[in-house]
Amino acid sequence: VRVEESGGGSVQAGGSLTLSCTVSGSLVRNWCMAWHRQGSGEERDEVAIWDTDGVPIVADSLKGRFTVSQDYDESILSLKMNSLKPEDSGMYYCKVSPRDCHAPGFCSCRPGVYYWGQGTQVTVSS
Repeated sequence: VRVEESGGGSVQAGGSLTLSCTVSGSLVRNWCMAWHRQGSGEERDEVAIWDTDGVPIVADSLKGRFTVSQDYDESILSLKMNSLKPEDSGMYYCKVSPRDCHAPGFCSCRPGVYYWGQGTQVTVSS
C-alpha cells in the first residue's frame, strides 16, 4: 500500500493550501482516511477524518478554516486549509486503514491495520 501526500509548501499567515492524499491509485471509498499533523517537538494530532460512512469530520478547533473532501473521481482525499496561522505549521500526514463493508451501510475500519504516508511540510510565516 502506497500512501502519498502532496501540496505542502510555504505561505504567509492568512494564506491557503490544499493538501492531497492518494492510496495506491485506489478509490477513497475503499479506505478509512485521516489527516494528522505534527509540529516541531509536538505530538502527532488528528486534524480531520473521512469516516466509514464517507462523512468528513474536522477537529473542532479547526472547523471553519479546514475542510476535507474527496475529488470528483473519488481517488484523492483533499484537505483544504484557509486562513492559515503560524501554529498550523508542521508535517501533515495521511493515515489510511482498509474499509471493510459487511453489508450496505455497515462498514468499519480494519482494526490494527493502517498505513502512513511520508508527510508533506506546511510552513506558515507571520
